[in-house]
Amino acid sequence: MEATVPDERPSAEGPATFREVFAQHEFRAVFMASALSWVGDYVAKAAVTLLVYQKTDSVGLSAAAFAVSFLPWLLGGPVLAALAERYPYRRVMVACDLIRMALMLLIAIPQLPYQAVLVLIFAATLANPPSQAAKSALMPQMLAGDRLVLGLSLNASVGQAAQIVGYVIGSAAAASVNPQVALLFNAATFGASALLVRLGVRDRSAVPNPAQRSHLLQETRQGFTIVFGTPVLRAIALLVFSAMLFSILPEGLAVGWANEEGGGDLNASTAQAVIMVASPVGFILGGLLVSRLFGPARRLKLMRPLAVLAPLALVPTLFDPPALTVALLAALCGFAVAGMLPMANGLFVQALPNGFRARAFGVMATGVQVIQGFAVLVTGLIADRFDNIPLVVGLWSTAGVVLMAVAALRWPDRQAFSDAITAATAANAEPPDPDDPATGDTAAGPAEPRTGDGHRRHAVT
Repeated sequence: MEATVPDERPSAEGPATFREVFAQHEFRAVFMASALSWVGDYVAKAAVTLLVYQKTDSVGLSAAAFAVSFLPWLLGGPVLAALAERYPYRRVMVACDLIRMALMLLIAIPQLPYQAVLVLIFAATLANPPSQAAKSALMPQMLAGDRLVLGLSLNASVGQAAQIVGYVIGSAAAASVNPQVALLFNAATFGASALLVRLGVRDRSAVPNPAQRSHLLQETRQGFTIVFGTPVLRAIALLVFSAMLFSILPEGLAVGWANEEGGGDLNASTAQAVIMVASPVGFILGGLLVSRLFGPARRLKLMRPLAVLAPLALVPTLFDPPALTVALLAALCGFAVAGMLPMANGLFVQALPNGFRARAFGVMATGVQVIQGFAVLVTGLIADRFDNIPLVVGLWSTAGVVLMAVAALRWPDRQAFSDAITAATAANAEPPDPDDPATGDTAAGPAEPRTGDGHRRHAVT
């Protein structure tokens, strides 16, 4: 077995460094693979979203095209994520990349109706839950201590950087180049990602072993039980879910915002790209700066004010500002969300017993994906009805301020987190019970949303 003691040792109380994190060669491979596949994903997402708007002239249908990648999480995310715990994590990640590559090649067939494109995109995104759950489960096996927190922040930030590149290229491709080119590019990135993971990640046995398994639905239910039955984990889940209700709106409604509200001094395609990339830019800055400038104790204190700041940043859209101002507000919202999420992820990892991590990821990621898709779809339909996107976003965000204030007031104190982490550590130290499918030697952790298809994004645990 490869010696990994220097990389596994927990960091000191102070912030971990980028050098420490990237010294782990497996993390480098996963980091590069994620960046490649995410860029391809967002190129395809931006191209398909604009294509649907051009064909239908409907904000609601373009929002539905954006939201379709969230649907697999609603229909079976926790079950698909629990499935990832039954097989070696590397094998799951490689298989999912190859499946998505093949489906993207089918989508790129010329003259395919856009309805068929959306159906195939939905099919491709069915591979997202197990792939992301496996990556989430693998992270704490590669990194520990504050290195894990910084690693989660780096993964989230590269996802946002991928959005910036992907949205710009995808918007341009849909407007002036054949959209099939974007889809072929996406297929190529999945192939490259599979190769990087296969060659760069050490093979590990599946956890738990077959003797520890129960019915898949039973294992899925256990994921919900541990997340919502543990007060500290429940508080983190509610905070993350609340943040996702509004932080996605500028990005998800950017097409309609740019084309119907006008871009000011910018043309519609430029305004769309600027609004779509603003939140990822803010997310990158927030995740990296807060993680590097503040130690764990200070980051914990900053979580509640950042949680309230995130929706508050979008309230000024009530006054129908120009596209550049909307982009600045979206960037500030992304900064605040990214500032609190890595710490939330780190707390979640430490307070979660071994054997539940991939399943808990499935619960969290499903909540994030469904809530983001719900927020974009509902606000898009309301905006279609009242023909006023800024008013809808501003009022929705005002309600978000109230929601986040309540979540912040009900946030557990430091002692509660300390007790939960101590209890999880004690449970992890106990020898696994072969008759208990909830125990084992898995060392997974909550994963980052993919603003996307992770999407996204933002999140999550």
